[in-house]
Amino acid sequence: MDFPPLREELRGLQPYGAPQLDVPVQLNVNENPYGPSPAVVADIATAVAEAAGVLNRYPDREFTELRSALAAYLSRDTPHGISPAQVWAANGSNEVMLQLLQAFGGPGRCALSFAPTYSMYPEYARDTMTDWVQGRREDDFSLDLDAARALVEERRPSVVLLPSPNNPTGTALPPEAVSALCEAVGDEGVLVVDEAYGEFRRTGTPSALELLPQHRNLVVSRTMSKAFALAGARLGYLAASPEICDAIRVVRLPYHLSAVTQAVALAALRHAPELLGRVDDLRAERDATVAWLRERGHTVADSDANFALFGTFPDRHAVWQGLLARGVLIREVGPEGWLRVSIGTAEEMTAFKQALVEVMEEAGR
Repeated sequence: MDFPPLREELRGLQPYGAPQLDVPVQLNVNENPYGPSPAVVADIATAVAEAAGVLNRYPDREFTELRSALAAYLSRDTPHGISPAQVWAANGSNEVMLQLLQAFGGPGRCALSFAPTYSMYPEYARDTMTDWVQGRREDDFSLDLDAARALVEERRPSVVLLPSPNNPTGTALPPEAVSALCEAVGDEGVLVVDEAYGEFRRTGTPSALELLPQHRNLVVSRTMSKAFALAGARLGYLAASPEICDAIRVVRLPYHLSAVTQAVALAALRHAPELLGRVDDLRAERDATVAWLRERGHTVADSDANFALFGTFPDRHAVWQGLLARGVLIREVGPEGWLRVSIGTAEEMTAFKQALVEVMEEAGR
């Protein structure tokens, strides 16, 4: 027998991860390019120092203060308000999703999404021994609602994962699609709208948080990694019915959110207006990048996120490699022929554009 005695379905698989390369312009993992200000850094440092003084004790297992702060923040995006009892958090939205699959998936159950979509979703299903069902999006990456509803009714998933804006395409879902699929899922499952990029959505695009009072099986997840520029802090969270939050408690590990993580997140939330202050700049840079790419003859998916999916290329790897050779790292992800660029600073986007022009001119010679 081969050693170590790994589960058979995991043998030969490679761990998830985008390339981490030391290049001047890194636009491949949808990070916020604007780091915290000195004032925010100082407040975080003070909060961590206070937490360090009691690290001999376990943290608040229910992270009560943090849940209250997150509820207040989320309430800004819905006229109905969010209570602390409706909030759950974990170490990044990845752990939030894994806990949802641990609680509501498992052997004999299935999870469902529509490709192209976030590549970690089938891994959450695999790791929880949940069957994975994948429908398809339309050519413009929207959902054919009738086909989506029919697939849900046929397969009866216990978890439906719907990112909005979608990763890697940036496509947002209309509220009527969320409501229709919540009704199709019914009490047999939960429908998760993954709003990791929700703060970047265009004006007039509502959050699924507004639909929570209508659908008790709806879960809306967020993260502090993107708009809050706290990818290194690892804090993801969700809003749902108190019953769903209570169910997740059954599978969470004891004291899963460290005192340091809670302190950092609370400090960041105290500075939410400042940390989110560059979101409008990134939205404008995104729209300008999409327009520029289209002017250059590329096809670009409409984006409500902090990235743009563009193409199509006969050999996308050659384009990716050409950009990398010029010090610009983007992502080979999504359907064949497409590439995804995260939105960086104005200077970084200028470097990306110059590099892409050179790569395309070289390919045309």
